[in-house]
Amino acid sequence: MLIRPPWVYRPQMDTWLLARALSEAGIPRGGHVLDVCTGSGALAIAAARSGAAAVTAVDISRSAAVSAWLNCRIRGIGAEVIRGDFSCALRGRRFDLVLANPPYVPAPAGAGHHGPARAWNAGASGRAALDRLCRMMPELLKPRGAALVVHSMLSDPDSTLTQLRDTGLKAAIVARHTVPFGPVLRGRADWLASIGLIEPGQDKEDLVVIRADRIRK
Repeated sequence: MLIRPPWVYRPQMDTWLLARALSEAGIPRGGHVLDVCTGSGALAIAAARSGAAAVTAVDISRSAAVSAWLNCRIRGIGAEVIRGDFSCALRGRRFDLVLANPPYVPAPAGAGHHGPARAWNAGASGRAALDRLCRMMPELLKPRGAALVVHSMLSDPDSTLTQLRDTGLKAAIVARHTVPFGPVLRGRADWLASIGLIEPGQDKEDLVVIRADRIRK
């Protein structure tokens, strides 16, 4: 059970897929883990329980940051929780492992970016946050550090792989799972079909976890 107001992202299949990838990847002994777009703090908690020596969680939403802080403290986890945009709040800091479940749902022009929608709407391509995160990833990783990023196949994982590799990271898809459309995608199905992101009548999406490794100093 996690404390969260209705407008903070509820952990669901993408969260649990990333948590599973975390358990399979393991955390370096004494590792410092960063949870980007932490929401309720579910992945920060998973990292601490998996053996992280230190956990930092960041979210642009004040409500999410408060929720993550409370959920960690209730469980005796002394995570550092930062409220702010990850591209500004984390400058100059490096981590052994980065976990990220950023907004990645393609959104038509005029779709809201406030309240609950801020947790999923990510521009027409679904990459408004992903592209910034890919560019910043080498700055966030210590030597031999790794990242695990979850998003939908609708948000062009090939672009994620290409951008991460172009920055000198090794990158590959390490997990995949098919899930039914939730309420947001069901409501956008006609628009998504009209721009060619899904087939008419499609009602499922593939989620992927991409792992990136820093192999250079």
